[in-house]
Amino acid sequence: MFSVRVADARAFRDILSAISTLVDEGTFYITEEGIRLRAMDPSRVAMVDFAMNKSAFDEYVSSGELKMCIDIGELLKLLRRAGRESVELFLDEETGQLKVTIRGKYTRTFSMPTLEASEEEVPTPRITFNVKATLTTDGLHQALEDVSLVSEHVRIEAEGDRIVMNAKGELMGVNIELDKGSDALISLEVKEPSRATFSLSYLSEIVKAAASTSDVVTMEFSTDMPIRLDFKQQYDGKLIYYLAPRIEVE
Repeated sequence: MFSVRVADARAFRDILSAISTLVDEGTFYITEEGIRLRAMDPSRVAMVDFAMNKSAFDEYVSSGELKMCIDIGELLKLLRRAGRESVELFLDEETGQLKVTIRGKYTRTFSMPTLEASEEEVPTPRITFNVKATLTTDGLHQALEDVSLVSEHVRIEAEGDRIVMNAKGELMGVNIELDKGSDALISLEVKEPSRATFSLSYLSEIVKAAASTSDVVTMEFSTDMPIRLDFKQQYDGKLIYYLAPRIEVE
C-alpha cells in the first residue's frame, strides 16, 4: 500500500518539474521511510538523484517496499490543476492505477496508469572533487543566461577566491567573474585549480528548473570531470544532479 498527502501541491509539483528536465518517465522506489529516484537522461549525459523523506509529507503511508514507474509529464498536467490545493496520491496495486485526488473548492479524482518499472539500478558516481562552491541559485542561473547569449557551451574555472565562466561564439565572447563572498558566490573551497566545459542545453535548463525548489546550490567539479549540483531543499530530502563534461581538444 502507498498513499501520501500534501496540503499545498506547489512544492511537490516544482520538484517533479525539475526532475522532468532530464527524464519523462521515472521509477520511484518507495519504502516506509520515503520515496527516491535516481535516473539518467536518455543520452546518459546527466543524472538526477532525488529523495523525499516521509516527514516532508503531511501524510505518508507505505507498507513494505515497492517500485512505481510513472509518466512524470502526465502527472504534472494534473498537479498544475491543483494550484495551492491539497493533493492526495494513492497507488491501487490491483489495477496498477495511480489515483490523484485534488481537494479544494471541489474534489476531483483522476486515475492514471503506472508503467513497467525499470530494473536498472543507477549507481551514485564516485568522483573526487577539487572545487566546492556555494552559490545563490538565482546568481548561477543569471550567469548561465548571460553565457547562453554567446555560446551553447560554458567553461567553468576555479582558482584562488574566484570562479570564472567564459565562452566564445562565432561573433561574441563573454567572461563572467564570481568572487568569493559576493552576493552570488557565498563560499568557495579550491583544493586544486580546476576547469571543465559543459553543455548549456543541459546545465542552464537544470539550474532554471531547480531554481523554483531552492535558493542555494552547492556546485562541485574537477578538471574535465562531471559537475555535481546539490540544490538545498527546505523539505526533508535531496535534489542532486550530475552532468558529464564536454571534453575539448586543444
